[in-house]
Amino acid sequence: MHRFRMRLILALIASVTLVSVASTYFDVLAHRHVLRTELERRTKWMGMSIVPDVQSAVRTGDPSALSGLMELLKSGTGALGLAVYDLHGHLLASSGPPQVMKSLNPEEIRKTLEKQEEISTFGRGYGLQWLEEAFPLREGNVVSGSMVVVSDARYIHDEGMALWRRSFWRIVALVVLIVAITVGMVSWFLTRPISRIAERIRNLKPSSGAKPSEPGAGELSVFTTMAREMEDMAKNLKAARAAAATEARLREAGEHWWTAGRLALHMRNRAGSSRIFVVSNREPYMHVRQGRLTECVVPPSGLVTALEPVLRACDGVWVACGSGNADAANVDAFDKLRVPPDDPRYTLRRVWLSEEEEAQYYDGFANEGLWPLCHIAHTRPIFRAGDWECYQRINERFANALLEEMKDDTEPVVFVQDYHFALLPRLVKKVRPDARVAIFWHIPWPNPEAFGICPWQDALLDGLLGADLIGFHIPTYCHNFLATVDSVLEARTDHEHLTTQRHGHVTTVRPYPVSVAFNGAVHDLPSTDDAEPEEIEGEGQVTTERERLLSELGLHAGCLLLGVDRLDYTKGIAERLMAIEQLLDERPWYRERLTMVQIAAPSRTRIPSYAALRSRIEEMAASINERFATPGWKPVVLIERQCNHEEVRHWYCAADLCLVTSLHDGMNLVAKEFVAARDDEDGVLVLSKFTGAAVELREALIVNPYDIGGVAQAIHIGLDMNRAERRRRMRRMRRQVMEHNIYFWAASILGDLRELRLEQPEGAGVNPIVASTGRAKPAAVEQVFEPEQAAMTGSSSGRATHHGSRSLA
Repeated sequence: MHRFRMRLILALIASVTLVSVASTYFDVLAHRHVLRTELERRTKWMGMSIVPDVQSAVRTGDPSALSGLMELLKSGTGALGLAVYDLHGHLLASSGPPQVMKSLNPEEIRKTLEKQEEISTFGRGYGLQWLEEAFPLREGNVVSGSMVVVSDARYIHDEGMALWRRSFWRIVALVVLIVAITVGMVSWFLTRPISRIAERIRNLKPSSGAKPSEPGAGELSVFTTMAREMEDMAKNLKAARAAAATEARLREAGEHWWTAGRLALHMRNRAGSSRIFVVSNREPYMHVRQGRLTECVVPPSGLVTALEPVLRACDGVWVACGSGNADAANVDAFDKLRVPPDDPRYTLRRVWLSEEEEAQYYDGFANEGLWPLCHIAHTRPIFRAGDWECYQRINERFANALLEEMKDDTEPVVFVQDYHFALLPRLVKKVRPDARVAIFWHIPWPNPEAFGICPWQDALLDGLLGADLIGFHIPTYCHNFLATVDSVLEARTDHEHLTTQRHGHVTTVRPYPVSVAFNGAVHDLPSTDDAEPEEIEGEGQVTTERERLLSELGLHAGCLLLGVDRLDYTKGIAERLMAIEQLLDERPWYRERLTMVQIAAPSRTRIPSYAALRSRIEEMAASINERFATPGWKPVVLIERQCNHEEVRHWYCAADLCLVTSLHDGMNLVAKEFVAARDDEDGVLVLSKFTGAAVELREALIVNPYDIGGVAQAIHIGLDMNRAERRRRMRRMRRQVMEHNIYFWAASILGDLRELRLEQPEGAGVNPIVASTGRAKPAAVEQVFEPEQAAMTGSSSGRATHHGSRSLA
């Protein structure tokens, strides 16, 4: 870089000097031209004024009188010299420097006599410069001789040299100024950005422990795009190297846990020519406009982590609702785009919802109806006929979009996500019986009596049974589902093998506990649960991290308790706060020592019950702080915003104890995220018995969240637990999360789906297109759905009649 800078400076000096010298040269020429023109004009005027006197003296024929007149006129006009010639060019009289007068150009005199007009020319010699102006002398109308006026022209040269001297210093100043400005601009806009790019890429090297710093606004200047591309390339190379290193360590250690690379390779080998299609309400990438800039962001979702490697490997399609305010401006004419933006490997198909549809389908039926129905949290579900109709309509819209994307694929694999699309499996299977369809239900499935509250339970169950495979978190939910099918529909259920057959179509039900990505080092984990933990450094770092985070809030505490939840009534946040209050009441020595940080991300704010819950939580936190807070300490800190993964990870690593006290939860990934984040193998997890995670994380302190005293007691036990016991428990939980991570979940459910044997439903003919080409004929959902309209629109005869002829497209 130094040599480049020196070459640049020298090139600048040469270039600026050359341009400046050329410019000054032409300025001097122009100035000299102006001065010469002015001198010619003055000399001509001078000569014309004395010509009559000279003509009179020539007519007298007296040489002495003529010479005297020459001397008089020279001194009177200030001319350098005067000379008079006869008609033949012979000198009659002169006055002026002899050398100059002898050097006068005879050719000029001859031309003047021949052409009978004024002629001028410049001469130089003997250290002098002059202008010769020859005038014809007349006697009547006949030329009788000529007169030459000589003017001093030395000042023209002197003025040119003065201009050169002035320009020299101007050139020097200009060179210095331009070089300084250019060097500064190069340093600011070129050297510094390149150095920053190099530093960021260097920090991405595996051998570097430094964290890549984010540049300020405009810091990388025109190199921003190149920096991003290079950084993406470096990150991809780093990820590939890390994946290869992880695989190598696994082989060496004899471990077989799942990674993103292993999942992608597994599905590429198992899927064959089949493409994978994912349907979810939330999209993996959304475009958000902020001012004049549009940013492509990845919403926080473990689903993207799990399924993106599969879609990348199989060039799959993800169908989701377009929710970003700039989503519509970033799709093609078919509402599609290739993602990820930096390395397009699969297709995102966006489906559009109006605000009214979102309020009815998502806020209404899905989250005011199905959500409280499936969570036993004593919040009454609300079912409205308008919401149900919208829910059906949106399921049909997504089904049509999916069928359109699959129309050219043979034996596609469809993976539907969650309770937003309970009807979609049946809609897809009716048109494409060759498709392998799985749906994963991410929330609990209640007992048949509780689910029976839903007026359209038979339609929901029939829609779900269109799938070849239904996944739940834990076996309890599987058995609840099959029991519900038994009590509502005419189906043959095998509780031993967890299958159910309806209209000749067999649906398999299996537990697949969803998890998180595990990025811990392989060698940190024991090969057996009974292995004695080795001492590792980390306690000091945890204390420092805790002090740093609390100091940012203006607080100090010796113990940090953490809760991370959406602001939802199923999460037991109110019960958690009551336990903290009881703990401080019964064990006052925790006052000014213990702080509970509750991250409560606002959720579903348009639903009244969620707004009421937020007010209640804020009032409870304020009340506890009012009772116990002292200067520099308060027991409860409420963070009501969405925190990114990095922020939450810092809190996980700093916490002494993490509280997961959900009243009912399908899995609750916060518990697993906390365990996965604890590379120091320390910390205590207090976990509700009503979460799916409690089935797997048995080393947590399991509590009943409704037992406030029991939760308070568990917190005390966790804080009082010795380090060796904490580490034994954490190690076992980390091994569980490691071996059953998010990639294991995706590989299990998609692998099982590929292994299922598809059977033709009763009465279903073989699609001739499928029989001949292996590909189903595209069709609108409405063409095949009419026989099932009564079942899908509800058990009420009035509603069935009303919707019997309703089109699904």
